[in-house]
Amino acid sequence: MKKAGDEMRDTTITVENLKEVQSMLGAVFNATQDAISVVDKNGIGIMVNPAYTKITGLSEKDVLGKFATVDIAEGESVHMKVLATKKPVKGALLKVGPNRKEVLVNAAPIIVDGELIGSVGVLHDITEMNKLSEELRQAKQIIRKLEAKYTFDDIEGKDPELLNAIEKAKKAADTPVTVLLTGESGTGKEIFAHAIHNASERKYRQFVRVNCAAIPQSLLESELFGYEEGAFTGAKKGGKKGLFEEANGGTIFLDEITEINVETQAKLLRVLQEKEIMKVGSIKPINIDVRVIAASNVDIENAIMQGKFRKDLYYRLNMYPIKIPPLKKRKGDIPYLARFFIKKYNQEYGRNIEDIDDEALDKLMEYDWPGNVRELENIIGRAIINMKMTEKIIQKRHLPIFELEEQKTDITAEADFSQEKIMTLDQLTERVERQYIIHVLKLCQNNKTQAAKLLNISLRNLYYKLEKYDIK
Repeated sequence: MKKAGDEMRDTTITVENLKEVQSMLGAVFNATQDAISVVDKNGIGIMVNPAYTKITGLSEKDVLGKFATVDIAEGESVHMKVLATKKPVKGALLKVGPNRKEVLVNAAPIIVDGELIGSVGVLHDITEMNKLSEELRQAKQIIRKLEAKYTFDDIEGKDPELLNAIEKAKKAADTPVTVLLTGESGTGKEIFAHAIHNASERKYRQFVRVNCAAIPQSLLESELFGYEEGAFTGAKKGGKKGLFEEANGGTIFLDEITEINVETQAKLLRVLQEKEIMKVGSIKPINIDVRVIAASNVDIENAIMQGKFRKDLYYRLNMYPIKIPPLKKRKGDIPYLARFFIKKYNQEYGRNIEDIDDEALDKLMEYDWPGNVRELENIIGRAIINMKMTEKIIQKRHLPIFELEEQKTDITAEADFSQEKIMTLDQLTERVERQYIIHVLKLCQNNKTQAAKLLNISLRNLYYKLEKYDIK
């Protein structure tokens, strides 16, 4: 009798445990954000959770007691495949419900005592994931190009300082040395980077351009070095290669290098020292063979003094520095460059401009070119657009540069220094800065990227000033 009582008590405990487990499973079933559906061995729906009805747009009444294919808008029922093969199905892409929601489905057979009694499927809504992937793809097209387009033949000029920079770049191309290109915005640092890659042994491998200022700093580490599956919420299944891995065997061009935050700078230093990367969420380093070319339009040594850039990283990047001179210091190249751009835009615009006259050239020579060669190219291109189809020679009146020629007097005239309007020096500086930013935006037809380059500030800094001065 005692033994029977013990068995009865054990059975009671087991039933209570089962009820507790069943209650816990029910809570998970109803609380999870993943859609779950269950069918019996005949493929008839017997259970769905609230997330299922929300994702598919189908009610329990639409599904329960119905055949497993009732929810399929496009694709093959994974439940029926599981029931036919008695094997799990993973990663099936389907569209379900009246709204044709895109889902990723994993399903498995339910087997009890060796007998197949049904199938359970879990659906993940990937609509938002696909949308984000497309946005990221478009952003990547903007921030980098995977082919080097330029060679040393595309660098125009006869100035001795420029020719010296070209000669140094050609020597750098013969080795895997890390190169640091410095110079004002618009001087041609990216063209130099392309040319070095195309003259090197890596020319048939990947060239990856990264604009460090264009990628949100919160994403920069995962973009540069990649991440493992599950490294963070929303991480792609299977993880993701970083830009350094994509460039393996080739060249990576890190433009606006000083925009990288200090934390990511430490990881970049490891790459340069150890020739290996560590993906976000990983503890296993990956060996890489990447040639690094970095560029900056700001004084890095000053950034170091301000605590914004690591000194040890600077020493690693500065192994082979190349300084590209600004156009204002090589004005003798202006006539040559102007005629080169005329030929270029004749081809692009289908025009037949023959030359530029001396008076127009004189005005180009007088200007200081804060936007450097890029600005000169824009000026020549816009001048050609301004010309009539019958005109063959660029004259002074065609040059949009005269929107700028009186910039100093205009700005000074707008700042009233009369006794009635006494202001602090800071107030006056802000007033003039606001007027000049508006002036440059008008010149660039509100192209903020171009305006930032002409002002020699980062795009992020320009947006800060636009907000500060309430410039619409």
